[in-house]
Amino acid sequence: MARRSSSSGPWRYLNPAYYLKRPKRLALLFFVFVAATFAFWDRQSLVREYESEISRLDNEINQLHDQLRKAGVHLDENPISDKISREKLVEIDPINSERREKVKEAMVHAWNSYVKYAWGMDELQPHSRNGINSFGGLGATLVDSLDTLYIMGLKDEFQKARDWVAESLSFDKDYDASVFETTIRVVGGLLSAYDLSGDKVFLEKAKDITDRLLPAWDTPSGIPYNRINLAHGRAHNHGWTHGDSILADSGTEQLEFIALSQRTGEPKYQQKAENVIRQLHKIYPSDGLLPIYINPHSGTASYSTITFGAMGDSFYEYLLKVWIQGNKTEHVKHYREMWETSMEGLISLTKKTTPSNYYYICERNGGSLSDKMDELACFAPGMLALGASGYGTEKAEQIMDLAKELARTCYNFYQTTPTKLAGENYFFHAGQDMSVGTSWNILRPETVESLMYLWRLTGNKTYQDWGWDIFQAFEKNSRIESGYVGLRDVNTGEKDNMMQSFFLAETLKYLYLLFSPPSVISFDEWVFNTEAHPLRIVPRNGNSQAHSVDTATPVVRPFGRKQGKQD
Repeated sequence: MARRSSSSGPWRYLNPAYYLKRPKRLALLFFVFVAATFAFWDRQSLVREYESEISRLDNEINQLHDQLRKAGVHLDENPISDKISREKLVEIDPINSERREKVKEAMVHAWNSYVKYAWGMDELQPHSRNGINSFGGLGATLVDSLDTLYIMGLKDEFQKARDWVAESLSFDKDYDASVFETTIRVVGGLLSAYDLSGDKVFLEKAKDITDRLLPAWDTPSGIPYNRINLAHGRAHNHGWTHGDSILADSGTEQLEFIALSQRTGEPKYQQKAENVIRQLHKIYPSDGLLPIYINPHSGTASYSTITFGAMGDSFYEYLLKVWIQGNKTEHVKHYREMWETSMEGLISLTKKTTPSNYYYICERNGGSLSDKMDELACFAPGMLALGASGYGTEKAEQIMDLAKELARTCYNFYQTTPTKLAGENYFFHAGQDMSVGTSWNILRPETVESLMYLWRLTGNKTYQDWGWDIFQAFEKNSRIESGYVGLRDVNTGEKDNMMQSFFLAETLKYLYLLFSPPSVISFDEWVFNTEAHPLRIVPRNGNSQAHSVDTATPVVRPFGRKQGKQD
């Protein structure tokens, strides 16, 4: 069969020689190419300008909305809800759109499983298809999920949950609650639902539960006890801490309590929480690294581990975020100063492996470093990225580079196991990079949280691809017919029997935002508490400072949002 010549027929237009012989046509082709290029970039510029203008207008509307609400005028619909529908107007990436819908479908599956088998209870046990009250019957999963449902546009589901809160949620329980867990899940979840929807039932419930927590701060130093009986107000610490309070548990209420004072006009919440920071500032070391145990009577630190993992982590996170919540003003400058001091301490704990040069954050015990890093510490890349812009140019670049390196390590916590899901902690040995220590995975959010921050702050789509890899691993290993479960062992894939409430509150929300335009819950307007509940940034009144973490047993590490435990 004769071979068709490329010099005849339509194929000749693909031959460069054709245009070299016809300079006018070559010029025309070049003109068309340049015009198309300008049209494309002009379109991109218009979209960016549109997003910027929408964000500015949203901010103005929210300020007007706040003024109306303070004047006693209640709007049925919060203007911020319009942003969720506008998302489709600015979304131009079909891959992100498809991924976001997959994450939304995962949320629907998790939520419907909870509704069917554990409605109104704290958490779902998917294998046995029943609910358990692991937080005293406060509806932890339901309250934790409110803002995720709202942000994803699941209106019917949100309304059903709202009605349960209004009609069935009671805090008059003879139960010793974790002050930390109750604050970040319940107070944070209710305040976020209020900020998003404008429905005052959420604010009233948030005030009710916080009033029940306040006696925990009635200590000689103002450092709170970490457990309190919700019905009787009796506060105490865990026996296994020998009476000490936990650093993260005592320094992670500030965002929520400040927000509650702002929204109610009652300063007592803010005063209690910020007094903790003032007390800790008195004993703040030059490297900004506090041990995880603090004596609530003397206000002094006890000899104990220094870590950015369990029982230390969110204290440092809130130093930065209260500064952001306070509009980065002089009133909250001391938060930023303490945080920057602590970041120098973090840098001093940082090492890198061979042969792959993975950066990791050590723990410190006395004068020695332990080559161990919790997956919980994977919040740090996002925190560093979020705080980098507050530095001068050179330091900001150094901090952002460290954030990127630590994110790479955290992503590889996932990639180096057979299931592609991360273990609870990792050890590092010369010449071996990393090895799994505690091998369970309880659906934690920290790595995808950092990927979301880094993608928004750098625009690098690699972080979206990494997040998608992690989501697919959850889908493959953790999804079952009746919900999502963790793994007892990330090496074998053996499943546990618990769908942690933070999977819906944090992991799926951060994944959804990772594939959404940055205008959806904009960093300019919102700050996330440590349970991923967005709180609106409003003008700040009064002074400031803050932080906190969770609970456990003498032998096993505390379990909950920050110290999850194998089922």
